[in-house]
Amino acid sequence: MEEAEVTTQESTVEEWTRALAESTGSPGGGAGTGLMLAVAASLTSMVAGYSGEEDDGGEAARIRERAQALRKEALRLADDDASASKAFGAAFRLERGPERDEEIRRASLEAAASSAVLGERAIEAIDDLAWLATNGNRSLVADVVVAFGALRAAVAGARTNVSFDLGSLRSAGTSLEQVREQQPDLWAAVEKLSEAMDRIDALAADIDHRAAPTDTA
Repeated sequence: MEEAEVTTQESTVEEWTRALAESTGSPGGGAGTGLMLAVAASLTSMVAGYSGEEDDGGEAARIRERAQALRKEALRLADDDASASKAFGAAFRLERGPERDEEIRRASLEAAASSAVLGERAIEAIDDLAWLATNGNRSLVADVVVAFGALRAAVAGARTNVSFDLGSLRSAGTSLEQVREQQPDLWAAVEKLSEAMDRIDALAADIDHRAAPTDTA
């Protein structure tokens, strides 16, 4: 009997992590990136739910609504990335020749685009978490720092995967210079994600003394 497909949206944590541990590549690091984004969104929603004040203009409630929507989208994007990863691996298993080169080009660009979407969603989540770092329930500052860590992992994963997938085009006979000329948006996404990592680091550092007071004792 054929086993049911393991998906980020429908499987248990135990089932999904067991599948991730297998040497199949699907789910892989890209799907893991989506899961980390879902974790960040979930923590954002939780903290926002504890942070609503009458004088915040309803911002905490809006953040919670956005975070809950992002959690669902991140899990879906994780499954999309797992599918792209499967196609990526299949392309490299083909026999060398023009057909293989074309499949590598197609699969690499699809995989890079999938990771770029994940990364863009992660970048969009930074502002909400930054608001909570300043205005959220101070008793939950540790959860905010953990959320920043998960969000950084998502951004870092997306940045690395986009870069790696673009670099894989070299296996199809395309130089990095040509990739930069032919895929300017995906190329720029890597730099944008790198800058986002720096911003997350700075935001987390600003509140770390509150989250981990023993470090300053």
